[in-house]
Amino acid sequence: MKPIGPIPPEFAAPGALTIAGRSAEDWVAAHGSPVFVYDPAIVATRIATLRAAMPAGLDIHFAIKANPFPPLLAAIAPLVDGLDVASAGELAKAVAVKPASAISFAGPGKRDAELEAAIALGATINVESEGEATRALAIGDRLGIAPRLAVRVNPSFELKGSGMKMGGRPAPFGVDAARVPALVRQIIASGADWCGFHIFAGSQALDTQAIIETQAATVALAAELAEQAGAQPPLVNIGGGFGVPYFAGDTPVDVAAIGAALGRWLHPGTRYAIELGRWLVAECGVYLARIVDRKESGGEIFLVLDGGLHHQLAASGNFGTVVRRNYPVALARDVGGAATETVSIVGPLCTPLDRLADRIAFPRADVGDVVAVFLAGAYGLTASPHDFLGHPKPPEILA
Repeated sequence: MKPIGPIPPEFAAPGALTIAGRSAEDWVAAHGSPVFVYDPAIVATRIATLRAAMPAGLDIHFAIKANPFPPLLAAIAPLVDGLDVASAGELAKAVAVKPASAISFAGPGKRDAELEAAIALGATINVESEGEATRALAIGDRLGIAPRLAVRVNPSFELKGSGMKMGGRPAPFGVDAARVPALVRQIIASGADWCGFHIFAGSQALDTQAIIETQAATVALAAELAEQAGAQPPLVNIGGGFGVPYFAGDTPVDVAAIGAALGRWLHPGTRYAIELGRWLVAECGVYLARIVDRKESGGEIFLVLDGGLHHQLAASGNFGTVVRRNYPVALARDVGGAATETVSIVGPLCTPLDRLADRIAFPRADVGDVVAVFLAGAYGLTASPHDFLGHPKPPEILA
């Protein structure tokens, strides 16, 4: 038997699962199964909590790659100061709900058409290399528009304990710190609108002290690079990296401690932003799927759902997880109910990878029951191979 992760407190009350005051069974009856349901009130509370904890004047940005569902994005946009995108498709969604001046565009390998779209709209491009900067400047000259360019920095340090390390090593992301001052001077000399630095060292970190130390190093690096370049950065995006507790033994980060420490290091005269994705939206989402078969094989019980890794790749352990562990799951009609058997919860795909929970203690569940997979608000449907094997794409619902 293997443990599951902690159910988010908003959904952990014993009994029938409710989402935004409506039972999980009602959501499935109304919209079919499988279905993603997002509660925007949970996101609003997260953003308010973050603002209260962070230093006054620190901008909050939402990295929409975590969940670009347009109705959810429209609900979030008025609550944050900026949106960060990583493709022309995300850019189009972002400008529908936020002025282009509040949007930044990161990611390696931006195509010329994407650079042109960002420049024409007036979004900030976080350039990832000298070559990308040269292309952006040439496109700006052709359009007769001074492009808004920030420099993404590949720092010499990493965010310790992070699930994905984005710095401290050779990387496709950003310009190595030693080469940044020269690039800044080139951008300024070209007549472009230099917008500052983007420094992102890692993601999905639960070590509060490691986040504090990385933010201190990030602010210090930005100041050092600005001095070497001879120019004050208008904005320093210090990234995010706050993790959420997916697995047994995980604990939430202490945002109050992070905010208190960060307030001691920020330099007057420079604006700063923090960029978060999953921490803002992961807990708002629940993935609901019905059991279509209950079977026994080799003495083990399998609950077969009508949904699986094609919608929830991360929950299956196939999205960057080295050691497979169980996300929080529950029987929707009996959250916190007494476990009576050990089961594995699997999807309908023809692959042994399609396993959403592996040998967990669970209440007795039968065909027709609904299973809830939590933390489905981030890196769910759009981070999963939903076209694999041709099953229908599930609806996403804003509660």
